[in-house]
Amino acid sequence: MWRQPTAVWAIAFACAISFMGIGLVDPILPAISQELGASPSQTMLLFTSYLFVTGIAMLFTSWVSGRIGVRWALIIGLVLVVIFAALAGTAGSVDAIIGFRAGWGLGNALFISTALAAIVGAASGGSRQAIMLYEAALGVGMAVGPLVGGALGSLSWRGPFFGTATLMAIALLAILVFLKSPKQPATQAVGERPEPLSSLRALRNPALRSLALVAVFYNFGFFVLLAYSPYPMEGAAKLAGADSFGAHELGLVFFGWGLALACTSVMLAPALTRRFRHTTVLFVMLAGLAACLVLLGVFTASIAGLIAVVVVSGLLLGVINTTLTEAVMEATDLPRNVASSTYSGVRFIGGAIAPAVAGPIAVNFGAAAPYWLGAAAVLGAILVLFFARKRLGQIGTSHENAVTQAAVIGVGDAA
Repeated sequence: MWRQPTAVWAIAFACAISFMGIGLVDPILPAISQELGASPSQTMLLFTSYLFVTGIAMLFTSWVSGRIGVRWALIIGLVLVVIFAALAGTAGSVDAIIGFRAGWGLGNALFISTALAAIVGAASGGSRQAIMLYEAALGVGMAVGPLVGGALGSLSWRGPFFGTATLMAIALLAILVFLKSPKQPATQAVGERPEPLSSLRALRNPALRSLALVAVFYNFGFFVLLAYSPYPMEGAAKLAGADSFGAHELGLVFFGWGLALACTSVMLAPALTRRFRHTTVLFVMLAGLAACLVLLGVFTASIAGLIAVVVVSGLLLGVINTTLTEAVMEATDLPRNVASSTYSGVRFIGGAIAPAVAGPIAVNFGAAAPYWLGAAAVLGAILVLFFARKRLGQIGTSHENAVTQAAVIGVGDAA
């Protein structure tokens, strides 16, 4: 997995920085609430606007990358992220940040789904190795994002936004230098480039539709944990008599969570999927995640309990992310860039719903209620997976040769 072309490492580095943007705002949510006079429900919309726009846009990125080429799709996406991350740092209200995060999400959509297809197409060692590398970049970004957010956020809540803009500008330079367009346009195995609605039509495929539904429910639970947890932690720390539990402390907690996610996505997930069926691994890990969310609801007044369960949940999330991504990429004969865009789109839409409802639910039903709703959503993912298990029998077996695998990625660069 580690012997890859320079272009692959450039994309992986940019992926890590891009995924930093998801967890980056986590440690500074309470600080933004205090500085800008916003409620927790309002600040959690920073996740919703970002994830919702990302998810919707991803449904069309396979068509966009087919028209302008993977390299230009990556570059335009990175440019948008740099611009809107910097603008978020200059904002004077929560509403302005929410809007700039939406623009950030548009750039991220172009970049993330295209990057997965580009890594799978350019990496050596086959699609499984490429997906492991992609998920490793995701894990590193998820781990480092809260740490950077906490460190810079302890100085000012604006710092993480400017920091991300700077790092993404560096990633943009790496892509410009190391990722070259092919001399001749590549043709796809299906005989044509994706149409504007290719990703939506891909949901007609029963296997992909089932896994997409699993992703919606799973990511609801994922982002309840990620976006909502800083507020119960802050409250529990005050109950415990902690003098200070701000951005720096939250950053350290979610760094541990992200580090656990990164380690299991690279080391544990491949070992498990080699020994057991993908569906079996998903059943066990999703059940464990549901249990973690229930425990978080039990420990809302215990800072030690919240920290411990959040970090442990990272171990499960790393396995689920890698296994589910592999399953999506192997479940159908659809072009991989189309499958990637479809899965990524619904994945983020599911995540966008969670922060929007967690705040109001906590206000009306208590601090534990969002966690229990997240647990119910993960149980929903388990049920969908159970009823769809017969459609997913080919997962784990190669259904295309190396030439087709490379061509199907959608590297159709016209530039």
